[in-house]
Amino acid sequence: MKTNKIGSKKKRLPNPKRVFLYFLLILFVFLTLLPLWSAVMTALKTQEALIYSNPIQPPIKPSLDAFGTAFNELRRPILNSLMFTILATLLSCVLGSMTGYALTKVKFRGANTIFLFIIIGIFIPYQAVLIPLVQIIIELGLWGEISGLILTHTAYGIPICTLLFKSFYDSIPDSLINAAKIDGAGIGNTYLHVVLPLSVTPFVVTAVLQFTQIWNDLLFGLVLTGAGASQPASVALLNLQGGFVTAWNVQMAGTLWYTIPSLIVYLVLGKYLIKGFMTGAIKG
Repeated sequence: MKTNKIGSKKKRLPNPKRVFLYFLLILFVFLTLLPLWSAVMTALKTQEALIYSNPIQPPIKPSLDAFGTAFNELRRPILNSLMFTILATLLSCVLGSMTGYALTKVKFRGANTIFLFIIIGIFIPYQAVLIPLVQIIIELGLWGEISGLILTHTAYGIPICTLLFKSFYDSIPDSLINAAKIDGAGIGNTYLHVVLPLSVTPFVVTAVLQFTQIWNDLLFGLVLTGAGASQPASVALLNLQGGFVTAWNVQMAGTLWYTIPSLIVYLVLGKYLIKGFMTGAIKG
């Protein structure tokens, strides 16, 4: 007799490796989000509630007072940081793109030597140039001004931007450049009409990395602006800590306000950033 096989299929047991993988992923997500959870819970508490609860414990009576206090303290510094961060990011990316193009597609003697000297700037720590930098900024009359931070971050960002753009421009076939030359295009027109339209992905990747690095900088902002009206958000956030007593709820609320611009940049440009990383991963 033929046995009816309908409904006789055995239930498959979960793959132990897959179960272990999901367990690790959930654990990593938990460990990654735990500091953010702690910051949000702390920011929602009053100063009195902080004394009788641990950082990850939800508040019994949530309060938004800390967010209001932190916003009033950081409103002007955040605008300052947005101003010099956006301008310095754009300038360093444009100059880095032009330099990378010149060193890659414009053939001239000494290009590799010039590139070597530019790349050395990546490995020079901030502290090594701090004293001469301050002297130069003071001589230019830019100390305590946003323009001083724009100039500093632009100059410091050109080496890494040049390296990133040069790596991309190396993959552009020389036949495109030669075809533009045959059509009568000069160096500038070739860059504007041939190379630049192909540079959207490296521009986004470089801009995101530059924006994050400049936005999170504390040393230059602390040394070049002091406590003036041009104070960046990173310095203002540090000053929220206070000298003797720290209002941790205000500090955490200020930290959350401070992370919003970077978070928006990654949410808006994240897909282009991943595309740029994948392009570099599968290249060659």
